[in-house]
Amino acid sequence: MKVGIVYTSTTPELIDLVEKELRKNVGEKAEFVSFQDPSILAEVRDSQYVTPGASARLIGLYTQAINAGADVILNCCSSVGEVADCVQDMGRFTGIPIVRIDEEMCREAVRKGSRIGVMATLNSTLNPTKNTILRVAREMNKHVELVDALLEGAFGLSQEEFKQRMLAKAMEIVDNVDVILFAQGSMAYCEELIHEKSGKLVVSSPRFGAEAVKEALEAKGLL
Repeated sequence: MKVGIVYTSTTPELIDLVEKELRKNVGEKAEFVSFQDPSILAEVRDSQYVTPGASARLIGLYTQAINAGADVILNCCSSVGEVADCVQDMGRFTGIPIVRIDEEMCREAVRKGSRIGVMATLNSTLNPTKNTILRVAREMNKHVELVDALLEGAFGLSQEEFKQRMLAKAMEIVDNVDVILFAQGSMAYCEELIHEKSGKLVVSSPRFGAEAVKEALEAKGLL
């Protein structure tokens, strides 16, 4: 059983969080194969939208994963999550489901609250995540209000500096939200701190993405 993990940006924290959550959900026998192209996120960040070239390279990573024998593909970048949406038919036709790391997280946020604070360090991640929340809310026939919490200049800080920036920004919005959602998987190590200090439900994507991978493998009879 093989899980293809597609990254457009990697940090040690993100890789560790994703693989730990996957291991908890799919067991020790699963093989993880990573496919990475940091130029995709760099281009999206610089252009402030998902360019055709970035989309093509991401789809190329999915194809590499399929050719490598992946049984399921986990897309780990929320900035390009809508590219994953557009190739779901390819996943169904090939029998290799393409799972977004953040979709079930967005559904959980909509289930649990009507006012959702969305935390991100990049506009290129914030806006696609908001689009996903609004889409799943429509599918669930629920109205939600979104509160932006953009941490400008926080991308690339040390863990401790980042935690403090996250906490400060979360406390700015805490009285206006029911749920705090982390738009970037690499933020997940702040989840416990923000929950403890804010008293709000906090959701981050690695655990929800891993659970979705497990469900995809169960649907194929592989778990």
